[in-house]
Amino acid sequence: MTGLVTFGETMLRLSPPRGDRLETAETFDVQAGGAESNVAVGAARLGVDAVWLSKLPESPLGRRVVSELRSHGVRTGVSWADPESSRVGTYYLEHGGEPRGTAVIYDRADAAITTVEPGELPTAALESAERFHTTGITPALSDRAAETTTALLRAAGEAGATRSFDLNYRAKLWDATTARAAYEDLFEHVDTLFVPQRDAREVLGREGDAVEIAHGLASEFDFDTVIVTRGTEGAVALRNGSIYKQDVFSAETFDAIGTGDAFVAGYLAKRLDDGSVAEGLEWAAAAAALKRTIGGDVAVITPEDVTGVVDGGAGIDR
Repeated sequence: MTGLVTFGETMLRLSPPRGDRLETAETFDVQAGGAESNVAVGAARLGVDAVWLSKLPESPLGRRVVSELRSHGVRTGVSWADPESSRVGTYYLEHGGEPRGTAVIYDRADAAITTVEPGELPTAALESAERFHTTGITPALSDRAAETTTALLRAAGEAGATRSFDLNYRAKLWDATTARAAYEDLFEHVDTLFVPQRDAREVLGREGDAVEIAHGLASEFDFDTVIVTRGTEGAVALRNGSIYKQDVFSAETFDAIGTGDAFVAGYLAKRLDDGSVAEGLEWAAAAAALKRTIGGDVAVITPEDVTGVVDGGAGIDR
């Protein structure tokens, strides 16, 4: 049985050396990055049999994405597109300290994923998956991507998988009103919802603290589990009427990109290993803290790294 199947876009991330500006940089680091593949990588590195589904052009850059994900133990199910009419999306990340901050520029027009259809994806792994995961980024990419997201969530439910959805709202992709309508249409096919408290308020129109938000969402949309993340204040989970709270683990931030995906990966990995909700939250927080110390989008971590954080270990490994 497959542990986890994810579906979504993966781009190539190009970053100049720290301190350089995009307009003057002469070299760039190149890495694959995408919310759903980040979750697949994090989970795979924590021992989960993970599969990532997507569509890519059959080109050197498309093969680069697949090769990088496979290097972390992720199995890939890709629909290959004609490179003459599609491309791999890219994004440019310029790290900057205060007061400049970090800038992200997306270049994803005509990406292959925007033409994806359910029937062209190799979905055999979905038929035996324990869990299926996607995010709110994917349905924002195109009407076809939205339709395929719905179809895969429905198929996963019919196959008996637990389906999770990370809201992952991106204002550069769509406005909050449009996003809310699309998300709420998907919610009937979702069992576990991950949502930042900020987005629950600003996109979903929720009021109150994290506990009130979780109860309101679970009641209205019949989620089995709602996990509300609160940044530096940690996370709150609601399941079967019980509330679980988890603080963050302190971390020196080297690269914050992908922190939320590492959180999801840690939670899903522990739950797939028969861990409780409380244990899942603990692993989620530890994985997120570890990711903040690692460059790139993905959490290059091990179960031993996570247990070390949970157990309070730190310092020099001699």
